[in-house]
Formats: sequence, C-alpha cells, structure tokens
Amino acid sequence: MASPIYIQIHNDIKRSIESGKWQIGDRIPSERELAVNFGVSRMTLRQAVQTLVEEGILERHVGSGTYVARQKVQEKMSGVTSFTELTKAQGKIPSSKTISYHIATPSLSEMEKLQLNEKEPVLRMERIRYADETPICFEVATVPQALVKKYNKEQVTSSLYRVLEENGYAIGHAEQTVSAMLASEKIADYLEVRRGDAILRLRQITNLSNGQPFEYVRTQYVGERFEFYLEK
Repeated sequence: MASPIYIQIHNDIKRSIESGKWQIGDRIPSERELAVNFGVSRMTLRQAVQTLVEEGILERHVGSGTYVARQKVQEKMSGVTSFTELTKAQGKIPSSKTISYHIATPSLSEMEKLQLNEKEPVLRMERIRYADETPICFEVATVPQALVKKYNKEQVTSSLYRVLEENGYAIGHAEQTVSAMLASEKIADYLEVRRGDAILRLRQITNLSNGQPFEYVRTQYVGERFEFYLEK
C-alpha cells in the first residue's frame, strides 16, 4: 500500500531532523526550495509541512519561515478527553462532519505513537467537530485498522470511544500536549475564523486499559470557543 506523496515527504523531512541535518531551532528551506528538491507542487509540499506543524515537529514564524520546533514546557492534564462526552456535559449537542476517511500506510510519526510497523495499516480520518452546530475544532485521528475493521464508518466517526467500550474494550489513560498556533488558510475555512487567528493545538495519544496505544489525534481548537481545564 503506497503512502500519499505528502506523507512520503513528511517522512523524509522527519528523518532529516532525526539524523541531525536540521537541529532544533534551525530554519528549514523555503516551501519553494523544498518543492523543487522533492519534485512536487507547492501545494503538496505545503500539506507535508503543515502535517509536521500540526504534530509539533515544525513551527511557523510569521514573516520569517518554518523552523524545527523547540521543546515546550509541558503540563500534565488529568482525564481522557472525549469531544462527544465533553460537549454533552456542557449541555450542547455534539456533531461532526467527516472530511476524509481512508485506510493508509502509517507515517513515521503514526508508527512511533501507535507502536506499529509499516505493514500494519491505519485508519486516518479528518473531521470538523461541532457544538450546537458551531465549529469548535478540526481533528485528524489515526487508529490501527485492525482495531476498527469490524465497525462501519458511522460507528467510528460518531463516537469511537463509546463503540469500543460497548464492544468490551476499556479506555485507559491519555497523554496530552497543548500548545498555541495560528490558523492556516485551510483551518480558518473549516472553522469559520480568519487566517492567523489563535488556535489551541492538542496532540493526544490514548491507550486501552492494558497500556496499548490505540489513537493518535491532532486537534486544532478555535481559541475563543474552547478552553482546557486542568486539575491537580
């Protein structure tokens, strides 16, 4: 199963960083230069770079360029975040719009986070999540195909956690990282905000009760419509 071109470029850039070609804080070549080097359109190259930004591997500096991200100060949050249950608890009606839903070869990042090898396909889905029909976040979720192959698209996209729990799986702990970024043109369109508006980025790895990671999610929340509550 061949990976999309942008995932292949994502993997090549990630390997370059891991090999030390680009160090933390280094500015990487411009999108124009990289597109020429990889022999792809700038749109394809931009998709690869944006994926790395969403994963926290790269970061954009407005008017300056794209850099290898510096390590952020982290704060642990308690509990597992389920958008559906969280929204219901606020007295709002959750819903979602699926942008893409397909089986794919995992990227290097997905293999690392989900402890998979390249021969284990994943389900990768992109969704816009709503509360009372207001767009709250854009989410890219990756799960092992083997875990969800018995369930249909509607079951998986409506509430994955509920489906798993109804079928005998126990949800364990989650590792969550929250940071700030600016809305890209695509995200601004999806979430009905302006390009450059404040976005809260959540990266989450969720485990089953036996410690096996089953979900790797990259979510971008509209800063003025969502807040995280930390409890110690």
